[in-house]
Amino acid sequence: MNLKLHHMREIEPMTDNQQEVFKSWDDGNNLVLSGSAGSGKTFCALYLALEEVLGDNVSQNKVLICRSAVPTKEIGFLPGTLEEKMEAYTIPYKQICSNLFEDPLAYPKLVSQDKVEFVSTSHIRGLTFDDTILIVDEMQNLNFHELDSIITRVGNNCRVILCGDYYQSDLVKNSDREGILQFMQILEHLNRFTITEFTWSDIVRSDFVRDYIMTKEMLMKGNKK
Repeated sequence: MNLKLHHMREIEPMTDNQQEVFKSWDDGNNLVLSGSAGSGKTFCALYLALEEVLGDNVSQNKVLICRSAVPTKEIGFLPGTLEEKMEAYTIPYKQICSNLFEDPLAYPKLVSQDKVEFVSTSHIRGLTFDDTILIVDEMQNLNFHELDSIITRVGNNCRVILCGDYYQSDLVKNSDREGILQFMQILEHLNRFTITEFTWSDIVRSDFVRDYIMTKEMLMKGNKK
């Protein structure tokens, strides 16, 4: 079955910042969604992108999700071929699509319709993204070279959503960690980019997650003094 827009649940913004994101997207802007875990950044990004590509007046015809392939030593321990290893990193998007369409097979159906595609940063060299909504997820774990490589793949009639928290990078080298901040400084000077900072009040995953993150960040700030 081909999934259509009317098969997808309609989602309403749950916080003021989510409302800002929805409005900015409707205004035609590209988006940067940064901040607390559990604030619905990837969920909102994928919902808005699918709403666009599955609608009647389609401008872009595909959602392309791009993220880091994680450190080689970690992915090397996973069994199977490279394609099978990559499957492990599509789990969040499968879960979101299952939720949106109330169908556990929604993600593979969208892939088979060529409406959704996943690619790692290791496999974008030489590509051009046309007529595409590009979601760059976990952006905080990409160094400047990777972010630069991704953004320079953008072709005609393409929109971009970047998700992550550039204050919570897993990268080890300071030069790599600072890359996201350099990249953000460039985006701040570009037209048609809305940067939204999600805070504790935007955490919608659960009260437990909100309490945990608030406590963690307060204690960590206290330890740095």
